[in-house]
Amino acid sequence: MSARTVAVAAALMFSTQASASIDPRCAEIAAAGVPADYSEQAQQDYLQNYFALSSSFSPVHGPVPHEPGHGAVGLDLGVIPPLPCERRLVLSYTKTEDTNKSPLLPRPRVTFSLPAIGQMVPYAGFAYLPPVKLLGVTNVILSGEAGVGFRFGEIVQFGGRFHATTHKTVGEIATPFVEGDPAFDDLYNASTFGADLMFGLDLDPVSPYVSVGLLDVSTFFFIGDDSVVVNNFHPYAGPVASIGLDALATEHLRLAGELYAAAGGHSRPDKTIESLEGFGRYGRFVTGRIRVAYEF
Repeated sequence: MSARTVAVAAALMFSTQASASIDPRCAEIAAAGVPADYSEQAQQDYLQNYFALSSSFSPVHGPVPHEPGHGAVGLDLGVIPPLPCERRLVLSYTKTEDTNKSPLLPRPRVTFSLPAIGQMVPYAGFAYLPPVKLLGVTNVILSGEAGVGFRFGEIVQFGGRFHATTHKTVGEIATPFVEGDPAFDDLYNASTFGADLMFGLDLDPVSPYVSVGLLDVSTFFFIGDDSVVVNNFHPYAGPVASIGLDALATEHLRLAGELYAAAGGHSRPDKTIESLEGFGRYGRFVTGRIRVAYEF
């Protein structure tokens, strides 16, 4: 594995500039020395998982998203929390990567409920971020969901959903290790899929809900300038949860917001690589997501 490889994952999605220097904001932390539990592999794997988790397809709706035969088209906005210096410092704390370029992930989204079957309301949805170049990289994200919701009386709702996302970034992601060297496009692919159980209350017009599920992450990273593939030896495989509010504010305006968290996962396909000390050592993500949509 080349020296260039070990610095790559920290420059994943939305990173467009890096150098072999230390960010002044991280200089004090770097000067304190490498933590005793620091691992280059763990740093890579965490960052590859982090940006895959940033595009996972969480509900941002209740167990029954709409009245049967209705749907909504609108925009989701997900916050991408900035990474601290402890996650941006690579190569044994000798280099800082600029990973905090984009604070938001916008995603046009459509959901619709099918006709009810007794108490069951089937539904589906998808979201698509087209290939638009921003901050030096082009991102394409496609997500889909399928689920069923059940109504018990006038208020109580239960449900379940399956969801999946494919996410591609093309551009100068891992910038030249030596500043001034020629730059080449890199390729980052991520996929997530999972299943959630949901519970909610229809308090018209507001519907609070909670969701608990399992999520699996896969990633692939190809460095264009030296044709190296960066492996993720600890892809996230673990719990996710959401708590939120979904509301039909007016006849045609739907608003929703949720707190979404992936607390940490345990995945070790190659036991010779490293131990799994620390629940969130190889992946942890907490964010807020909102939705603004036109109800039809």
